[in-house]
Order: sequence, then structure tokens, then C-alpha cells
Amino acid sequence: MLDVNRQFRVPSIRTELPGPKARRMIERDEQVTSPSYTRVYPLVVARGEGATIEDVDGNLFLDFNAGIAVCSTGHCHPRVVEAINRQAANLLHMSGTDFYYPTHFELAEKLTQIMPGKFAKRVFLTNSGTESVEAAFKLARYHTKRQNIIAFYGAFHGRTMGALSLTASKVTQRRGFGPFVPGVIHVPYAECRGGNHKPAVSTSETIEKILFRKEVAPDEVAAIFVEPIQGEGGYLVPPPEFHRELRKLCDRHGILLVADEIQSGMGRTGKMCAIEHWGVDPDIVCLAKGIASGLPLGAIVARAELMDWPPGAHANTFGGNPVACAAALETIALLEEGLMENATRQGNFLLTELGKLKRKYPAVAEVRGKGLMIGFDMVAADGSPAPEQAERLVQACYLKGLLLLRCGESAIRLCPPLVVTQEHCETALAIMAECLEEMGNKPAGRAKTRVSKSKS
Repeated sequence: MLDVNRQFRVPSIRTELPGPKARRMIERDEQVTSPSYTRVYPLVVARGEGATIEDVDGNLFLDFNAGIAVCSTGHCHPRVVEAINRQAANLLHMSGTDFYYPTHFELAEKLTQIMPGKFAKRVFLTNSGTESVEAAFKLARYHTKRQNIIAFYGAFHGRTMGALSLTASKVTQRRGFGPFVPGVIHVPYAECRGGNHKPAVSTSETIEKILFRKEVAPDEVAAIFVEPIQGEGGYLVPPPEFHRELRKLCDRHGILLVADEIQSGMGRTGKMCAIEHWGVDPDIVCLAKGIASGLPLGAIVARAELMDWPPGAHANTFGGNPVACAAALETIALLEEGLMENATRQGNFLLTELGKLKRKYPAVAEVRGKGLMIGFDMVAADGSPAPEQAERLVQACYLKGLLLLRCGESAIRLCPPLVVTQEHCETALAIMAECLEEMGNKPAGRAKTRVSKSKS
């Protein structure tokens, strides 16, 4: 735990970054770990508490990425830690594939109650988001006896072969790994910019009138996989009709609608699942990330009649680990007791204040989000995406003790722990504004001051 006797304001940067201990550890790490990891900045974490991270040199950071939207209840929430310790003292592992134990079915029961849709559901527990997508992919094909899957450009669904076949976020994630699982077709995501205006041809119309007439018959499509809010694609919030039209299209053709709630789910947007904002009930929901406050766990929750695969058709060794399940049950309790409400409250505050930042700095554009899943674009003077500017802002904020991440082409994402306070938000906004100024982003309307020399 962080030393509560240290009366430092968060953030508090005491050394150059990285500090001496961090530099030594990074040198050791780089000798032995895979070069495929994308380390954003040289942060070597020692411990965390709430929305605060402490590095190995004693620097304190305000965390606005929560381990990529994973630490939903904050770092090391005492109730989650207590639940983990209690379960760990009794049982660490007894594979749910082969045996029964209480936390496994207790979590499954809870998930069937809190996921969207007033119908019977069944649950399969996994270790990660990628595994959840793989399970949903297999279940959709098994149940429908159809081969093809529709996914979206900009989507990120994971990195194992089935999930990677659905992913279409960045070329670097796919380069060199083909051929991919056949039968996956990508289409454009909703038009999300420009005030969520409805384009001349909607996504569902593109699928219905072009894809189904020229490339694949609808009765050969098993499922449509969609992120209710695109994550890696740029924290893109679709227009109100998007998910409702997809639901209607799926219903017309007997296609399953699979909601990938891995980043957007578990209270992050102020609702248990982001798709609830549009009143749509998916056939299958994929979960992970924030479900267990940092322990490896995922799930798919499906209509009961869909989960008709027999014993042995799909299983795993560690999915639904007893300790991870205990953490998830306590996490859900905390979400229901007030953290989802806090996500809405702090998210509304951030959206309002970021809107002011957008009006002040022309380099900030398209503020968007729901709850504590918020993004904004960095743009050049001509309005084009400015990925270099976005990267500079992330690095500048890191040096001042604010942890941010990028997404999309030139977007900054804010996904802090759901325990974040208004004071935390005000601090983050102040740091971002300060960094924008230092990067040369002058407030809109500020005239350049010229100093003229008097003639002698």
C-alpha cells in the first residue's frame, strides 16, 4: 500500500523520469522480454492505490488509464483485496471445466442477472477478453451452423487467431500473421463524427443492400461482432440508430448480434453494459477487463437456448479461477453500490470541461464518450488528424505525473478507475491544459503580441 504518511499531492514527481531505479529495471527487462510489447512510456510500477500509481523511485502518478480500463474499482480496493485473500486461503484452483465450486456458479448466476435482456442466459468463463471473443466466435458458428462473421473496420477484438481475424484496428497487429480464419468480412463502422449526423447510407443499409447482394448471402452469416463504443478504434460513440438498426437486421436474417463489451462494459459508461444506452439486447455479450478489478477473468453471456454445445465442445483449464471469481463478485457489488453512478457523474463533468478545452484550443477536437470512457482527437491547423501531437501530449502529461493512453489515429482516451473524484478530474484537466500550452497550442482568439523597437 502507498505510505499514507507521505503528505504529497498527487501527482508528485520527485526524480527525473525515468528515475535511477526505473532505468536499471528497464535495462534488465529489455534483455529478456519480447520486443512485441508496446511500452508507452518508461513507467516502472511499484504499487497502486485507488487512482494513484507509485513507481519504483517513489514518484506518484494520477492514473487515467486504469491498466487499459481494467482496474475498475481502482488499484487494490481493500474490499477486493480482502475477497481475494479470503478465497486464496481456502482454494486457489480446481478447474471449473471438470469440477464444481461456489464462486464459479455464484458469479455465473450474478452475470445472468445483470446482463441486458429479460430472458434466460448461460455463462462460460474465460481468462481474458480475447478468449471471450474466441468462445463467442465458436459458439456462433456451432449454434447457427453458418460459417461467415461480420465485423467492423476500426474494431479490436483480440490477438489470438480467431479474435485477430475479427480485428481491423491497425495493420501492425495483423502484419505477418496470415492467413486468417476464413469467413470474416469487415464493413465500415458507424459515422461517428460531425455531430452524429445520419449519413446518406447507414451501416445496416450497406450490409443489406451491398454486402448481402454482392458478397455473401445473409443465411450464411452466423453473427455480427460489434463494440458498442469502439475502443482501440478511437473511443467512437455511434449515433443513436446504429445498434438498433443492427438488431433489426440480425432479427430479419437469423443472425446473432454479439456485443464486445470487453472495454466498454462492467460499469465504465455508467451502465453495466454500454449497449444498454441504446436499449438493445445482444444475443451474446463478451466481457473481461474491468470484471475482476485486475485479476485475469472474462466471460461470455448468451441466451440460454444458444449455448447448446455439448460437454467437451469448449472448455479451458483456468477460466473461472476461484480467486478471480471472488474478485469479480466483490467488483460487481462495488459497481452496484455506487461506482457506476460515480462514472456517470465524473464522466459528465469531464465531458463538460473537455468541451471548454476544445473551444479554447483548436488542436483539440471531437470530444466524445459516455461515463468514464471518453476520447478526444488531436488535429492539425487544417483539421486533419495529428498523431504526433497526440503522442507529444501523452508524453508531456506523463512527465507531469498524469498517465494517459492514445487510441485511434490521433485520439486521447480517458478511462480512469471508477473511483476517480472530481478533484482528480480537475487535476488531470489542468495538466492537459498546461501541456497543450507548453506544446505551443495557443488558445483560440489569442492575438500574437509583437514587440516593436523604437527608432532612436
